[in-house]
Amino acid sequence: MSILGFLFLVFALYLAYRLVFDFIIPVVRTTRRLKKSFREMNERMNQHTGQYQEDHSGQTETDGKKGGVGEYIDFEEVKD
Repeated sequence: MSILGFLFLVFALYLAYRLVFDFIIPVVRTTRRLKKSFREMNERMNQHTGQYQEDHSGQTETDGKKGGVGEYIDFEEVKD
């Protein structure tokens, strides 16, 4: 093996080392952290939704509309 071939091999190994430890490993770690964060956020949202459903499970749709907008009021026209 010539010196030029040896230097090329050393340089290629150095580039592979830098690629793995400066790019691939940080990307994998960041991806794992993001997945974990999204999973935790999703669990919190599901818990919040479950609590909301438990708190409002006794009400029906008409309970919220009593005296509110959308209620039909019968009227008569008055002629002068």
